[in-house]
Amino acid sequence: MDKLLNVSDIVKRAKIAMGFKTDTELAAFLGISRSTLCNWSVRNSIDFPLLLEKLKEVDYNWLLTGKGTPMRHEKYCENDPVKGEVEILHNSKTVEATDDRSVDLYDIAAAANLKTLLTNKQQYIVGKIIIPSIPRCDGAVYVSGDSMYPILKSGDIIGFKEISSMDYLIYGEMYLVSFHIDGDDYLAVKYINKSEKPGFIKLVSYNPHHEPMDLPVTNIQAMAIVKFSVRKNMIL
Repeated sequence: MDKLLNVSDIVKRAKIAMGFKTDTELAAFLGISRSTLCNWSVRNSIDFPLLLEKLKEVDYNWLLTGKGTPMRHEKYCENDPVKGEVEILHNSKTVEATDDRSVDLYDIAAAANLKTLLTNKQQYIVGKIIIPSIPRCDGAVYVSGDSMYPILKSGDIIGFKEISSMDYLIYGEMYLVSFHIDGDDYLAVKYINKSEKPGFIKLVSYNPHHEPMDLPVTNIQAMAIVKFSVRKNMIL
């Protein structure tokens, strides 16, 4: 994961966000030695859990990539219309919308799995999201778990669009996948890659602590491509 990011730039942005002028100030704030901070840059390896825990008010997308603005400013309300800033977490290969539209927010936990939710959407609506130039979606749900951390964290919102056939699968994109193994149902947000096994797809996490998984296509109950995400940081 670290190879995808420039740790030196992340350290610089961390100092900017906190108003620090030196590495010594940032190291003291993080509770580490200056040499440890320097080693992060030299090795292009960083203690993400520590950094993100200490910089809770900083926009993670800006901190890691330099895109957006330093401080978080989206606001959410679970029962009323939600307005905020869309963060596109990957370069979608599908055509995006240019007009404004609302997206229904669903309780995926109550539905148990994506297939059940898609079968009876109205039963699981908990609110709406209204964001300018939002991509065309079938709905949005809250993220649970840390498999895509730090791109997505538990409590974030993702917008999804159902795919009706595996023929429309775009490898390398992020998907919401509902599947079953040994009688148990699972729901995951993963990158989908090709598998070396015939009749399988590979589920890949962004979090390096989660190993890739080859999943039989026959075990898939429903799939939806992730179109956008919204970082949830406060409830009014």
